[in-house]
Amino acid sequence: MPTRKKREQGRKNRAAGTRFEAKVRSEIEKMGWTVSKWMNTVDYEAKGKTGKLVPAKRKYNPFLKVLGIGVGFPDFICFKKVANGNYEVIGLEAKGNGYLDKVERGMCHWLIENRIFSRILVAKKGKKRGEIEFIEFKDKE
Repeated sequence: MPTRKKREQGRKNRAAGTRFEAKVRSEIEKMGWTVSKWMNTVDYEAKGKTGKLVPAKRKYNPFLKVLGIGVGFPDFICFKKVANGNYEVIGLEAKGNGYLDKVERGMCHWLIENRIFSRILVAKKGKKRGEIEFIEFKDKE
């Protein structure tokens, strides 16, 4: 595939990912959650299974422009008032195919073990056009 076609395909894929994230966000807001972009990520070492919460850096191409501003993991932080002034706080990762790679799964385990989030949801495209499925991470182990 020539470089021009790869560049165009990359642009289309980024735009499709952004549209999917926006759709996921509006869908979960309809369920009564308050949603915000998560601006942190886990500096995760797979060998020692250790991690540290750090601010996410921008994806940047020095020759062109900023590629992505909020590139934290997971994509969103969601919270909802439960009872007696308590809130449930969850992480939400939008993935078109619903598959988390090994490093992302390790980060999810670290975030749950260190009680950053009570649970993490993975949003994926459903069987029907425009349908979104939310899968709890613990079920995906």
